Amino acid sequence: MWNWEKGVKGEFIISIEDAKPVIFIVSDSIGETAELVARAAAIQFNHGGVEIRRLSYVNNPNEIPEIMEEASSFNCVIAYTLVIPELKSVLVREAAKYGIPTVDVLTPMLEAVSQLVNRDPKLEPGLVRKMDSEYYRKVEAIEFAVKYDDGKDPRGILKADLVIIGISRTSKTPLCMYLANKQIKSANMPLVPEVSPPDELFRLPKHKLIGLTIRPQQLHEIRRERLNTLGLTSDADYASMKRILKELEYAENFMKKVGCPIIDVTNKAVEETASRVLEIYLRGERHVK
Repeated sequence: MWNWEKGVKGEFIISIEDAKPVIFIVSDSIGETAELVARAAAIQFNHGGVEIRRLSYVNNPNEIPEIMEEASSFNCVIAYTLVIPELKSVLVREAAKYGIPTVDVLTPMLEAVSQLVNRDPKLEPGLVRKMDSEYYRKVEAIEFAVKYDDGKDPRGILKADLVIIGISRTSKTPLCMYLANKQIKSANMPLVPEVSPPDELFRLPKHKLIGLTIRPQQLHEIRRERLNTLGLTSDADYASMKRILKELEYAENFMKKVGCPIIDVTNKAVEETASRVLEIYLRGERHVK
């Protein structure tokens, strides 16, 4: 006997005694798409007498005859999202044997989009869920980058896929946000001569810690512009060449001490820096595995 899920929760064994009209959902993936469409249709008949039951991950055509035989015990219709042609063909054939109406939820839209983009569909089950999974991993990485930006919480260092270090205005935050869109959880930590860096930095594998540096003259211009944007005088110590040289020397010595790769971001777009960072990270991950 097949177990049909009522929505997301609860399971039902098909029973001849159950005469309530039923929309059965058959899918080679989760079946959420067909269920949403079925519910949208059923709500238009708001007497509440239509039940929706779902069978997910039907990937073997040999399963379908048994499913249809048991469904025939009901006053029902079959709504399906099957992207594999063989499965659709078997379902339609077997349903016809019992006079069960079927509704192909996905194919009309697939055909319309195929004509629109002048391409054949991949016909791969579960792509929506795969895309959703990638989307949520990206969101999680973005939230991580915000939470552990600019050394707000050193505990993020050991949780991160990557940690970016460097002095102020070396594009650490934009780099981490770019990496987050690649589903990489990145934290960044500013290096300041007067502040001891957290011990966690010494515990990271070398490919997970990346140092950023920049030429003094470009940093001088960037910091002066930053001060002007904030409405401050550009002759503050923060933008002085003496201070910049001191910070760069300190950062370089620290990066050499921990033995991390160092990337010069002078005149580089964040995409270019990110490409180099990912190369180092992925190569290190392959080596570890």
